[in-house]
Amino acid sequence: MIDRIKYKEFIGSVHFSADDDLFFGKIEGVNDLVTFEGNTVIQLKKAFKEAVEDYLDLCKQTGKEIFKSFKGSFNVRINPELHSLAFEKTALEGKTLNQFVQDAIEHKVKHATE
Repeated sequence: MIDRIKYKEFIGSVHFSADDDLFFGKIEGVNDLVTFEGNTVIQLKKAFKEAVEDYLDLCKQTGKEIFKSFKGSFNVRINPELHSLAFEKTALEGKTLNQFVQDAIEHKVKHATE
């Protein structure tokens, strides 16, 4: 199960606290910590939408960028055997490991939305 909700372009992570009988989460991919909570799924979804709208208002008022910026580079950690196999495949195809990873991500993103 993926514990995520979406509203507009925003993704919220969702968790449950059994001790508090409370759903809670945060907005992912923004430059600030923006949280929301609710005792029911309906309350949680409502609080998420309100948190998004409040954050959009805050960013508009302050001129702040809404989403994190991405440099286009990140570290990927995989097991050494998979790393070796990926290197071998890229070497045989005349590609770089970076191109191989980019191709794999593009393929996954394309097929995830179909």
